[in-house]
Amino acid sequence: MIIKINRLLLTLVLAMTATSASTAPASTAPPVNAQVAGDWPAHGRNAGEERYSPLAAINNENVNELGLAWRFKYPLDRVVEATPIIADGVMYTTGAYSMVFALDAKTGELLWEYDPKVWRGVQGRGCCDAANRGVAVSQGKVYLGVYDGRLEALDAKTGKLLWTVNTLIDADRNYTISGAPRVVKDKVIIGNGGAEFGVRGYITAYDMDTGKQAWRFFTVPGDPAKGDESETITMIRKTWHGDQYWVQGGGGTVWDSMAYDPDLDLLYIGVGNGSFWNYKLRSEAKGDNLFVSSIVALRPTTGEYVWHYQTTPGDAWDYTATQHIIVTTLPIDGKDRRVVMQAPKNGFFYVLDAASGQFISAGKFGEITWAKDIDPKTGRPIVDVEAADYWTNSEPKTVFPGSQGAHNWPPMSFNPQTGLVYIPQQVTMEHFVPQETASAVQTGVPNLGIVTPIVPETLQGIEELAQIYRGNLVAWDPVKQEERWRHAHEHIHNGGTLSTAGNLVFQGTADGRVVAYAADTGDKLWEQPVTSGAVAGPVTYSIDGEQYVAFNVGWGGAFAITFGALAQRTRVVPDSNLYVFKLGGKAELPPVKRREFELPSPPPVTADAATLAQGKTLFANHCGVCHGLAAIGSDIIPDLRYLPEQKHKDFMPIIYGLQSHKGMPPFGEILEQDDIESIHQYIIKRSHDWRQEMLDTGEASAVETK
Repeated sequence: MIIKINRLLLTLVLAMTATSASTAPASTAPPVNAQVAGDWPAHGRNAGEERYSPLAAINNENVNELGLAWRFKYPLDRVVEATPIIADGVMYTTGAYSMVFALDAKTGELLWEYDPKVWRGVQGRGCCDAANRGVAVSQGKVYLGVYDGRLEALDAKTGKLLWTVNTLIDADRNYTISGAPRVVKDKVIIGNGGAEFGVRGYITAYDMDTGKQAWRFFTVPGDPAKGDESETITMIRKTWHGDQYWVQGGGGTVWDSMAYDPDLDLLYIGVGNGSFWNYKLRSEAKGDNLFVSSIVALRPTTGEYVWHYQTTPGDAWDYTATQHIIVTTLPIDGKDRRVVMQAPKNGFFYVLDAASGQFISAGKFGEITWAKDIDPKTGRPIVDVEAADYWTNSEPKTVFPGSQGAHNWPPMSFNPQTGLVYIPQQVTMEHFVPQETASAVQTGVPNLGIVTPIVPETLQGIEELAQIYRGNLVAWDPVKQEERWRHAHEHIHNGGTLSTAGNLVFQGTADGRVVAYAADTGDKLWEQPVTSGAVAGPVTYSIDGEQYVAFNVGWGGAFAITFGALAQRTRVVPDSNLYVFKLGGKAELPPVKRREFELPSPPPVTADAATLAQGKTLFANHCGVCHGLAAIGSDIIPDLRYLPEQKHKDFMPIIYGLQSHKGMPPFGEILEQDDIESIHQYIIKRSHDWRQEMLDTGEASAVETK
């Protein structure tokens, strides 16, 4: 029943053509024409996605003079992950639920906004919050990937909808879009997310003028009874075994990174994890499972396969290769060589030949226990079986990195002046406990083939775990494969990086700061506190000879909502803004706020120990991905330990969809009423536990919640 209901709702959403694009009076966006030197015209600024700017008016000598030029307040205080695009004096950016905003890049004046009217309840299909990483802009059009699976084209002057297409191959599966589309030649290209929920990965190209599908490239094989779509699928099917992989979907989603080399005419895509994570359940613990966790090179005109390199063969740890890809030129063995670089989740930094995919080198940039090294001849990892194999003998293993990776989606940058790559590195771990049998795909339910990760439930345990989960800004030499310098952060999930010709590296942080460092030495040169966490990649641009630096700030994403036990330590609060700085800026910054923990006032626990244990398991499987493992939330999505009296009374109706319009997906067709009540009782118990610990440790204010 839930499948049918969600299919109907999603079909209605996708069929909607009545959209809201409001234009501010007496203000018209100029046309989007040729790229200007001071613009930030594409996701990574150039096609190779170096995220480097040649602007140097702001430099290491004067960066401490930065002040706020203007600020734009987003209408929703939710996750902001977008890289703004700046073209011809206009900034195009996105907020939560794929809302688009066009702003005067000099003043911050709102020119128009577009709301694709995403049904908020569809958020239950995704793993990682209602995020959107930005738009593509080309030839007078703005291209948007919508969370529910649409790809849309808007008029760049007005925000009017020009065309919309449904990118989903199966509305019954848990597909979403959070990544930014890319425009290559006359094609607009987009992938999808959903591997944790049982989907088959692919990437699709559409005609930029009409939205007509040009080609589709599947990254993993599908149902063999339906035949293979291409010789490439026939080739990669040989690396999969059993029948669970295609029943489950296989995974391999292309949910973020892409880059393009116009000289080689190659499109490079990053492919995600397998579905299930559990290698034994997914593929009988056999085969490389191509193209899971791989970089794949395609012809952008036809979608034809050219080459691939798999960073984690047979991936069993969620080591996606969807992290930022950079195409550039490096001096290798005394000669300039066109290369592809990536620092994926698995903790190794890779340099590959851009034309052939040939392995050149790799180095450990992260904390790693799953592999001993990379074989220099084959380019394959030397897996530490004793440390990392949890599936063969069903023996739980604690592995570094964890599913959050040594580097996640926040983009790195490459500075050709210093020759360094600036990586938002992090130390993470995970305790992998395998399931013995496979579960069926359900709408909105993660299906990993492992027991849902468990985090400590006490303050002491959380603090101990926090000593492991740490972040670093790392300057990496890709030729020598060694670290040049690092700057330590107290938390993981810090923002992407921007490097400039002014010998600067800019980065936002999880604990609410925007910072500038010297690109050559790592010295911190400037810092500005802000109220929320900054995870997006900053950009810089110039207008009328004046340089600006823009930071999108809005805490959220997978770590912030799922790992609330750690994320709440940042003390940041939901407050989504776009901050734009310039030298001598005089605009007023709003007061910086930090989260204060108040005492919950829950109703009494009425369940027995067995019911509470059942509720704990059900919460982990159905609720923890959004409301925090162990029911410890970071308050971006409500921290359920602090539910007010009326929400406790409305708990059953809420589960049945009372607040689906606000982003709370309905689970009433998945869960029995007894299951719902056991979850409720577990939440109440966690609230009592937390209240008592707050009193015992003095961590909370004396204010009672109402």
